[in-house]
Amino acid sequence: MNAVIAAVGIMLILSLSRVHVVIALIIGALAGGLVGGLGIEGTLKAFNGGLGGGATVALSYALLGAFAVAIAKSGLAHALADRALGMIDRRGDAKGGKVKWLMIGLMLAVAVSSQNILPIHIAFIPLLVPPLLYVLTRLRIDRRLIACVITFGLITPYMFLPVGFGNIFLNEILLANVARAGVDVSGVNVTHAMAIPAAGMLVGLLVAVFISYRKKRDYDLARIQQVEQVSVQYNPLTLLVAGLAIAAAFIVQLLLDSMIIGAMVGFLIFSLSGIVKWKETDDLFTEGMKMMAMIGFIMITASGFAEVMKATGEVKSLVETSAQWIDHSKGVGALLMLLVGLLVTMGIGSSFSTVPILAAIFVPLCVQLGFDPLATVCIIGTAGALGDAGSPASDSTLGPTSGLNVDGQHHHIWDTVVPTFIHYNLPLMAFGWLAAMTL
Repeated sequence: MNAVIAAVGIMLILSLSRVHVVIALIIGALAGGLVGGLGIEGTLKAFNGGLGGGATVALSYALLGAFAVAIAKSGLAHALADRALGMIDRRGDAKGGKVKWLMIGLMLAVAVSSQNILPIHIAFIPLLVPPLLYVLTRLRIDRRLIACVITFGLITPYMFLPVGFGNIFLNEILLANVARAGVDVSGVNVTHAMAIPAAGMLVGLLVAVFISYRKKRDYDLARIQQVEQVSVQYNPLTLLVAGLAIAAAFIVQLLLDSMIIGAMVGFLIFSLSGIVKWKETDDLFTEGMKMMAMIGFIMITASGFAEVMKATGEVKSLVETSAQWIDHSKGVGALLMLLVGLLVTMGIGSSFSTVPILAAIFVPLCVQLGFDPLATVCIIGTAGALGDAGSPASDSTLGPTSGLNVDGQHHHIWDTVVPTFIHYNLPLMAFGWLAAMTL
């Protein structure tokens, strides 16, 4: 059996069986390394060597957690929540339809903006989502719907709009690696190439919003109140300081390209202003790190898992085996390349890391099958994006879970991973294949 299939398959089966994702990733990596001929020592060496790749992200999320708790203490996000609760009370719970769509629209707008207007990626989630959980619960909104909305906003902009993270993914990674593999992309409009796959993501979002999760779902309000203060005392001064801290954190992050320094600056502003007292900083910092601990450890473990998959060298073997089934058929070839991309990205958890691996192998195959440069870019881009939604180790799924599960009522696999896999990977596969055959 191919080592990549073994590693990803075991990891997914264990995750779906409610084994913790960290354990599932470790067991999957060990199995993949052994099947790939690395042996125990070789597998552990590759795994340990890859752990450092996730350390920066883990530390970033830990500091963001502390920053989020400080913002919660200031009352800024709760002021927004109180405004929404006031609208619900005036209209009555049964007539909170407009507030529901306001909440969904807010989540979507902020998620999309986090990829381009303010390219902070998932940094907004621990700041915005936990204080709004009480409102979402009063409105009886299914959290799986919010997970799908946020994931759409995190992925679709970068795979379609060449701005912010989209500029990095589309121009610096996708086009650059396709060109490096020997295809002239000078006349390729990357937005045109990815428009049909992006439409597939939109279809998935509409299905999630208007069909799959349109019914109301109940959560325990008491559990939210235990972990998230529903009534927080705030005044114009604390709100002003909170706004200043957030602005400073975002500006520093954009200037230095470092979530770590940005979150630290924001936290220090809260401490120096007195909103967070010096004697409380240790406890508050620890509380914030605990909130984001799971996502950090999963990202670290996923880096080790990805390094083992690369060390086996069997991604190329998987493609070569798939090529035997193609028999010069464009349709079969496009489908198999998309399936391989889905499998690899679900294991690695990052489209940005997957594209360079896939481009080196898929581009010669696309040329051999007669795909023109536009279709080739579409295939590689879609194959890379597939699996970002629906991967247990992707920050596009870990981010929503970190915000929605602060009270323990949102399961990472069954409430984020499975819903986003169904609503985005399946239509993305279909629309990606359609695009490859028509461009």
